[in-house]
Amino acid sequence: MSVQEQIKQQIAENNIILYMKGNAEMPMCGFSARAVNILKSCGASNFKTVNVLENEEIRQGIKVFSNWPTIPQLYVKGEFVGGSDIMAEMFESGELQELIKKAQE
Repeated sequence: MSVQEQIKQQIAENNIILYMKGNAEMPMCGFSARAVNILKSCGASNFKTVNVLENEEIRQGIKVFSNWPTIPQLYVKGEFVGGSDIMAEMFESGELQELIKKAQE
């Protein structure tokens, strides 16, 4: 299975998935920590994280997959949402809370 196929499968199998540095319990950068905190503030209780530091192919592959140059990257119900800045903007407007709520129903 190619890296792109692996990423596609991970996204398809998880309603909420965050590609990040580290994991939800131990983020390895400020942006990843911010993304996890935003998800938790939205009431996301069942989300998957993928630590891109453990796999260089995934780290580079997710950037190609989304055509987005930075990590973290959030996907909800198969759709690319964005990184921590976009997540923060969506959280401020209430849009992310609605998206997360629907993804967990």
